[in-house]
Amino acid sequence: MHIGLIGGIGPAATDYYYRGLIRALAGTGRSLDVTISHADSATLIGNLSENNIEAQTETFLKLIDRLMAAGADCVAVTSIAGHFCIEPVTQKSPIPVVNLIHTVKAEIQRLGLSSVGLLGTKTVMESDFYGRLTSIEVVIPEGEDLDKVHNNYVEMAMAMSAKESHRETFLRAGQQMCDGQGAEAVLLAGTDLFLAFDGQPCNFNVIDCAELHIAALAEQAKI
Repeated sequence: MHIGLIGGIGPAATDYYYRGLIRALAGTGRSLDVTISHADSATLIGNLSENNIEAQTETFLKLIDRLMAAGADCVAVTSIAGHFCIEPVTQKSPIPVVNLIHTVKAEIQRLGLSSVGLLGTKTVMESDFYGRLTSIEVVIPEGEDLDKVHNNYVEMAMAMSAKESHRETFLRAGQQMCDGQGAEAVLLAGTDLFLAFDGQPCNFNVIDCAELHIAALAEQAKI
C-alpha cells in the first residue's frame, strides 16, 4: 500500500517517521511506497492557537488531494499538534486517515492502564490529548513545570535536536507524574520527543506515540 505522509511539522519528526517505516519494512520482502507532502508549521501553529479547525482542515485536505494524486492509498499526519482537527479531516478525506490518537488509545486499552501522564505542547497537555482520553485518568506537569515542558519542547522541535537541559526537564516532569501524581506510564505526546528519549535510560514507563503511529502505518504498508 502506498503511504502518504503530511510532514514538515516538524521536520525531525517527519524524518523519524520515514526512517521508522524503512526499518519496519526491512527484511519483509516488501518495498516501501511513500510520498511526503510538506505542511507549513507556521500555518498550523496559527490555526491551532486560534482553534481554527476549519482552516487547518482545508489545508490538510489540499495536501491529501496532492498525495492521492501521487498514488497514496492512505494518509497520516506526522504531528500530534496537527491532530487537533483530525476528526473533520478523517470525515472529509477521500482516502483513509491513519489516526494517531486512535492508535494510542488502542495501546492504552491493550496495556490495561488506568492513569497516564502527558508530555508535549501545552495545548496537548491541557486538553488531555484534545479531549480524546476520556476513559482513563490523565495527569500533566504541575505549576511552572507545565510551561517549562512546553517551552523546552517547542525549542527542541524548532532546533531539531535535544540539549541535556531539555532531557532533564522532560525526565524530571515525567518522574514526578509517575512518583507523585499516580501515572502508570508517560505518553510522549509530541512526535519530536524521540529527540530527547531515543536511546536514553529512563526510570519510568514511556509510551512513544509516534512509534505506535509508525507501527500502524507499517502494517498498512504491508497490505
